[in-house]
Amino acid sequence: MSIFSDPLMQRALIVALLVGLSAPVIGTYLVQRRMALLGDGIGHVALAGIAAGWLAGSWAHLAQRDALAVPGAITFAILAAVIIERLRERGTSPADVAMAILFYGGIAGGVLLIGVAGGTGSNLLGYLFGSISTVTWPDVWVTVALAGVILLVGLGLRHALFSVTHDQDFAVASGLPVRALNLTVAVLAAVTITVSMRVVGVLLVSALMILPVAIAQQFSRSFSRTMTLAMGVGAVLCVAGLTVTYYRDLQPGALIVVLGVATYAVAAGVSTVRQSRLARATPNGGAA
Repeated sequence: MSIFSDPLMQRALIVALLVGLSAPVIGTYLVQRRMALLGDGIGHVALAGIAAGWLAGSWAHLAQRDALAVPGAITFAILAAVIIERLRERGTSPADVAMAILFYGGIAGGVLLIGVAGGTGSNLLGYLFGSISTVTWPDVWVTVALAGVILLVGLGLRHALFSVTHDQDFAVASGLPVRALNLTVAVLAAVTITVSMRVVGVLLVSALMILPVAIAQQFSRSFSRTMTLAMGVGAVLCVAGLTVTYYRDLQPGALIVVLGVATYAVAAGVSTVRQSRLARATPNGGAA
């Protein structure tokens, strides 16, 4: 049986491709805002949301406790993103402190709630490091819908969102709805993290948003080109990592991130060599 005729891999490849395309879109905005670690804080709160969904499913005596896991994760992640954005906006607490509190509180609360809901260690590991091999067709359709929203808004409002993330004072002077756009970025980040958790898990979800952008920045300084290149890199990394795990017994999420780190190292090396050659080829080392 080939990788494309295996029903499980068909579902997994669709999800991996969608996540690989959509995650770097929001990651580009986060890198621009110097909030690359936002995904970690929100991701850990999303774990508490998954656990809360499990617990609610147990109380409701649902046959499938996972039925409320995604709604719970989305709800908690969006709340966390909005709280962080409001704290950052008001200046009542540094954003990094808020993220640290969410980071530890989210993961601790998630672990406790999963235990209370009757979850096991394997369930917890699946959420922490991803469990794309368990993707069902309902999961695929949810991913299609959420990734569609991310791509539609993230690309459709690209110019306005760039203005807000690049120069907020200029955005205000231009008459843009800055507060609404900032909240849009925060909510999209939360949705992206929820979508990506199935592929790489909450501990690695931020890497899938940031690594493709970091790789793309080695070859492009344009915001639009960086985003486009990052989307391609993200898709290739996710599909390549998943393909390798079809033939080798490796954890897909971890392999995708390791491939991303290795690709970044190679890209950074190539970029350094290229810049060094350009400097030598320019009179006076590139001095004006």
